[in-house]
Amino acid sequence: MNQSKLAIVDLTKRYAPGLDPAVDKLSMEVEEGHLVALLGPSGCGKTTTLRMVAGLMDPTAGSIIVDGKDITQTPVNKRGMGMVFQSYALFPHMDVAQNVAFGLQMRKVPSADQSKRVAAALDMVKLGHLAKRKVRELSGGQQQRIALARALVVEPTLLLLDEPLSNLDAKLRETMRSEIRSIQQRTKATTLFVTHDQDEALDMADRIAVMNGGLIEQYDSPSVIYERPNTHFVADFIGQANFLTAHVVADNGPANGPAEDGGRTSERNYTVDVEGLGRYGATGHAGFVGSTRELVVRPHRLRVSLEPRVGEAGIAGTIKGVSYTGDTVGFTVRVGERTLQAQFMTSSAAVPQRGDAAYLSWNPADAYLLPGIPESAAA
Repeated sequence: MNQSKLAIVDLTKRYAPGLDPAVDKLSMEVEEGHLVALLGPSGCGKTTTLRMVAGLMDPTAGSIIVDGKDITQTPVNKRGMGMVFQSYALFPHMDVAQNVAFGLQMRKVPSADQSKRVAAALDMVKLGHLAKRKVRELSGGQQQRIALARALVVEPTLLLLDEPLSNLDAKLRETMRSEIRSIQQRTKATTLFVTHDQDEALDMADRIAVMNGGLIEQYDSPSVIYERPNTHFVADFIGQANFLTAHVVADNGPANGPAEDGGRTSERNYTVDVEGLGRYGATGHAGFVGSTRELVVRPHRLRVSLEPRVGEAGIAGTIKGVSYTGDTVGFTVRVGERTLQAQFMTSSAAVPQRGDAAYLSWNPADAYLLPGIPESAAA
């Protein structure tokens, strides 16, 4: 097992007595060389957590341990971390090379070494030819790369990224997240990355900590977070999801869950009675028979057809809306008293239209029973 580079233990931040904590006894470990995303909506505590790790904010309680050493009380300038802020925080009166060299100057690195390391850092972000240009003359993507080079040139114990892509347009964000991930993998910099963008987290991270209300709801690899969420919040926040109430009536034997770290998650195939719709196949953890749970089916895992599929217990409904986005087509399907969302890749074939009768079905492996009991069933 790899040794943890960063360990956060019961980290808590309460801004004032009597207020709910912004971060509440948060614990997690980050392995050497991994990029971990802190993901969640505004106000969930992700940036507060990052700022406490950086030393920019004092925790109310808990510990921050780097390389086995407790640094909770260590001043920010003694932590040896590199940080890229949302605004990049570049110095407009300096040229590119001077900006990148700033951290080395503060650490009193000899001038000759500074020049070599700055040149190497600029080459790493493919901006060596702009070393003498003023930062105000750079595009947003170029400024983002310079901020990254400045953070990495000091060879930080940890690289901390606070929503560094939020100021870029959609196309550039996609390009830059690939660039950052590539650089992070080449440098093997252990990285903590704050974002509210699920696509960024899924694309870039080795592991994702999904945060809500100052707590971590789930800490797993991107594939497990998406395919096997622990809670309704995680399933709803990561991607799109249909939620159905299902009573588990029969265990049909073992199922192979998603591959993770070379192994297989132990799961069971079930027959479930979906409220108001009938009996269908689903997958979940062991011991669910007799319980009522939320069933999650992603829209792109729902099959839509205009005729019932042979041998399948299709759910009959009516298409109430069609959303064409070029790559995909989405459907809003009215089924009894509820609506379900379906989505699939476009093709030249005829697309079902609003008002058409439709039949929905799914592969049992793609219908996942959440581990928790729904509030409506537990009440």
